[in-house]
Formats: sequence, structure tokens, C-alpha cells
Amino acid sequence: MALALSEEKSDSICVRLNCAYTIAGVYFANEDLMPNDGIILLAEDSPDDVLLIRRAFERAGFHNPIQVVPDGEKAIQYLKGEGIYADRQRYPVPQILLLDLKMPRLNGFDVLSWIRQRPEWKCLPIIVITTSFYGPDIEQAYEFGANSFLTKPAQFDEFVATVKQMGTFWLGHTILPAPGPFVPPPQPQKVARELPGKRERRVLAAPRRPKAKSKKAKS
Repeated sequence: MALALSEEKSDSICVRLNCAYTIAGVYFANEDLMPNDGIILLAEDSPDDVLLIRRAFERAGFHNPIQVVPDGEKAIQYLKGEGIYADRQRYPVPQILLLDLKMPRLNGFDVLSWIRQRPEWKCLPIIVITTSFYGPDIEQAYEFGANSFLTKPAQFDEFVATVKQMGTFWLGHTILPAPGPFVPPPQPQKVARELPGKRERRVLAAPRRPKAKSKKAKS
């Protein structure tokens, strides 16, 4: 139960992250930074796990607001700012995403794929929530663009320590650029419809036939 990478993948993953982010100047670690109050978006369908994660963050000393969405479809709607999530005062742009892989409607892999295809979200750190250290799900999550993973706990104290390690790095020791720029989708143009006015009805007179000349009887 740790925020770590498998041994055979650690070097290649670190190189990939360094190339994609550090070398590009997107974000870098700084141990002198203090934890910030950035928004955490939690995509998790289990209310019990949501409560557990909230308590773990509080116990670890992080009081960042946590916004919760129950499935992958809602996660994408939140990031797009659609529907109820259009109110960015109530649903601010998140600084990190905690993503469960096993969710209804759209799963975590669908959300990962959608995010990494959007330039405005290319710098959003995505921490995958899982129940195991290794396996094909973890490998696939990294291939889809996950940054790290957080294992669900067997012991709560161990989970708190893991959350503290993760939060210290992503919320304290890492300089993150602001997501965006966000380009609003084009709005459908409203076509003004003119109410049909009263049109004058023209009555066409039937063509008159010439009168036939009457034949006068010869006297």
C-alpha cells in the first residue's frame, strides 16, 4: 500500500514523465513549497470509499475542498463545465483528479482517454485509485496517461500515510500550471423565424371566353 511504481516500470515511467512534463517546463518539484488549497476532484462511486478518502486527507493534514462525482460521465461533465457544473464558483477547476477505475457508465480508462486528448487538461495530475499494486489495470492506466496510483487500504493508518505522501508531492512540492485555456464550444445559432403575415390572396379571374357571334336568321 504505497504511492509507488512497479520496479520493472519505474525507470521508464519516470523518464516518460520527465520528458512530458519536467523538460517541457510544465511542472517540477520544489521541496520548499507549502501545501496549497487547490480543489481535489474525486471520481468514486462508492460512498464508503468517498468517506474513507475524506477522513484520510483530513487526518493527513490536508483540508483541500474535495468535489465528488459518482461516475465517469459526471467526471467529464465536471471538467467540461457542462450542466450543473457550469457554475465555476460552486464547482471550481480542480488541481488534481483522484480517479477510480471501476465506475458505472464511463469507467476510469474512458475518463483517462478523454482527458489526455484535451490540450487544456494535459497538465492535470491524475492519481488512479485501485485495490492492488500491480496487474494489467495499472499498466493500462499508465499507458492512458495516469501519473501515479493510490491503493485502497487494508489498514486506515497505512492509508493515511500514503495519502500524506501523495498529497505532500502533488499539493505541496509540485508547481502546477493552471489548466486551460478553455475554449467554449460553439453555440448553435438561433434561426429567427418570421411569423407568417396575412398575405393578400389574389383571386385570379377565369379567362373570359369570347362571345360567340349569334347568327341572324336570314329573311
